[in-house]
Amino acid sequence: MILIGGNPQQQHIYLNSKMANRHGLVAGATGTGKTVTLQVLAESFSNMGVPVFAADIKGDLSGIAKAATSHPKITERIDKIQIPHYQPRSNPVLFWDVFGKNGHPVRTTISEMGPLLLSNLLELNDTQTGVLHIAFDIADEQGLLLLDLKDLRSMLNWLADNRQQISRNYGLVTSQTVAAIIRKLLVLENSGGDHFFGETALNINDLMRVNSDGKGYISLLYSRELMLNPRIYSTFLLWMLSELFEELEEVGDPDKPRLVFFFDEAHLLFDHAPKILLQRIEQVVRLIRSKGVGVYFVTQNPTDIPDSVLGQLGNRIQHALRAFTPKDQKSIKAAAETFRPNPLLDTQSVITQLSVGEALVSVLDDKGRPSPVEQTLICPPSSQIGPLSDQDWQTIFDSSELKDVYDQAIDRQSAYEVLLEREKELEKRQAKEMKEAKDIRQKTKPKRRSNRQSVSETFFKTLARTVSSGIGRRIVRGLLGSILGSK
Repeated sequence: MILIGGNPQQQHIYLNSKMANRHGLVAGATGTGKTVTLQVLAESFSNMGVPVFAADIKGDLSGIAKAATSHPKITERIDKIQIPHYQPRSNPVLFWDVFGKNGHPVRTTISEMGPLLLSNLLELNDTQTGVLHIAFDIADEQGLLLLDLKDLRSMLNWLADNRQQISRNYGLVTSQTVAAIIRKLLVLENSGGDHFFGETALNINDLMRVNSDGKGYISLLYSRELMLNPRIYSTFLLWMLSELFEELEEVGDPDKPRLVFFFDEAHLLFDHAPKILLQRIEQVVRLIRSKGVGVYFVTQNPTDIPDSVLGQLGNRIQHALRAFTPKDQKSIKAAAETFRPNPLLDTQSVITQLSVGEALVSVLDDKGRPSPVEQTLICPPSSQIGPLSDQDWQTIFDSSELKDVYDQAIDRQSAYEVLLEREKELEKRQAKEMKEAKDIRQKTKPKRRSNRQSVSETFFKTLARTVSSGIGRRIVRGLLGSILGSK
């Protein structure tokens, strides 16, 4: 059980660990205490041996790695809630950063991300999305790995060069569409996307570590720079969720989650997402709980999340909302209606009156039923509120077990090298054919025209038989397009 909070007039409010994989929501306006609530939940899960992943949007969650120091406000809150056995403590933390500056580099490959998420990341239209799917389909059929942007660019250029043959087998491909996609790749690269793709790719098992004391590691993704491109941020977290869904086996409803995943600034996941992606997100959220993974969305207002997803979030923590406009008032009413009513509490009125660190809470009981909403003072965290000092951060980061695993990028043979080698072989064949044709013309007796296939036709028809010897099995994809099976 996780103690969330309470107040002098009420009993303590606990989150049932058996129901923690039924997902949750932490909502509230800026400055109302959502980050501290996230910190309390994360360290509580860690203490019971559950690994946690969370995006550190503002860079102030790193203090979770250091024990709290005494403070009058913390002492006052402990006395009010009457927290038993409060003890300041540090937590095991792993630091991650897509750009590799404030944590271990986090990478994935183009092939692992798949065409659905990549199309959303590049903001492609329907025609461009169709061509990208063709590129992936051919690469998957041939077992060609697309590891980074140069691999995908090489594959797209190959599509443009062989568009006539491809169009007969897969559907219309034009050089203009391919060029438009490549321009989108350039925009992505200029915004930092080249750091995102490559190897060594993140092993999802490294997010599920437990230390020698049995405490779950809290993985913090430094996201201040990443948030400058919200699409990269949201697509990356969605890919991680997809990897967890595809890689983990079914476990039903365990006594506690295997991993808890906090998705901060959750509205970015749903903003401008196409209908098909929203449907897949809903499926993943619905099904991933049977893998023992709890997903907790953190956002300003519950209305930021589609109803089909919001209905699956059983544990709710609602901090204060502000009502300045008629639209705000409608949002507050909608937020109040998401709770199971409490006859002793005017939920809609209370939402606007909550102080910092205070929230409305409803959690699931042993039978999965939401409890009546209660007005609650959130517990103070046992760890430091605010970021670590640079020296403390460096000390913890230098002692990481993953220090030498991800810090060095590698570039093994992939689609770029395979296609380049094939192009060189075909250039040699073309030169040989031109020499043979010249020899024929020089002979006095006319010869029948050769029935040989053109170089591009030969390339297209023999690609499946001549890709590198180490590759060749068709790549199979899951619900959100990530690769299934061993990688």
